[in-house]
Amino acid sequence: MKKTALITGGAGEIGSAISRKFADNGFDIIVTYNSKAQKAEDFIQTLPAGNHSIFHAPNTDEAKIDSLKAMVIEKYGKLDVLVNNAGITTPVAHDNLTGLTNEWIDRIMQTNFRGSFAMIRAFQPLLEKSNEQTALVVNISSIAGIFGVGSNVAYCASKAALDSMTRSLARALAPKIRVISVSPGFVEGEYTKGFDPDFLETQRSLTPLNRFAINDDVANAVYSTFDRLTFTTGSIITIDGGRLLQ
Repeated sequence: MKKTALITGGAGEIGSAISRKFADNGFDIIVTYNSKAQKAEDFIQTLPAGNHSIFHAPNTDEAKIDSLKAMVIEKYGKLDVLVNNAGITTPVAHDNLTGLTNEWIDRIMQTNFRGSFAMIRAFQPLLEKSNEQTALVVNISSIAGIFGVGSNVAYCASKAALDSMTRSLARALAPKIRVISVSPGFVEGEYTKGFDPDFLETQRSLTPLNRFAINDDVANAVYSTFDRLTFTTGSIITIDGGRLLQ
């Protein structure tokens, strides 16, 4: 029976690289999206042949998550890998305390932390039906959660909360489900194009490997947690070129 992987935000820049990596290795892929239905539809058509699906399911919408779960039960019957990739942020300088509004704090925490927890809670029974010896949850975090440097204070806090949840649930859901955080630094793409070039050059110079990650670096790390790091759970795996060493 084919393996299944559900990737939230699976048609975005990082999400599409992760989705494709699993599809290239024989998985049936379930991609969720929030607002860009056509982008998700176009992307799924580019994957290798398989029983792939797209589904509108913002991770903050419990009713949509329940509908997604019902679809997965009917179409697949189980789940082998859940990747919590969906996330949001907005740039606010850390010393601009009034600029980080309560609305944005709530939105960031609801999507990046609470939404990821809601997905794990909903899909725990299906993950426990996995064909694999141990099913896998991968939370896409950020070194911002460790380093305290990121797009805003709430974003950093949300990723620290995500890493803490990874450790807690790795303990609580073992041995049937492994839970791992993959924690990138800067990932080159549309997001980094919005930054001042001098700022980016400074960040690059502070990275021992002297470059930023690309989407495939993250996708390869995520797939390795399934394919190679089979005795790993509760770990925070950084994909940062050594940035945390500075």
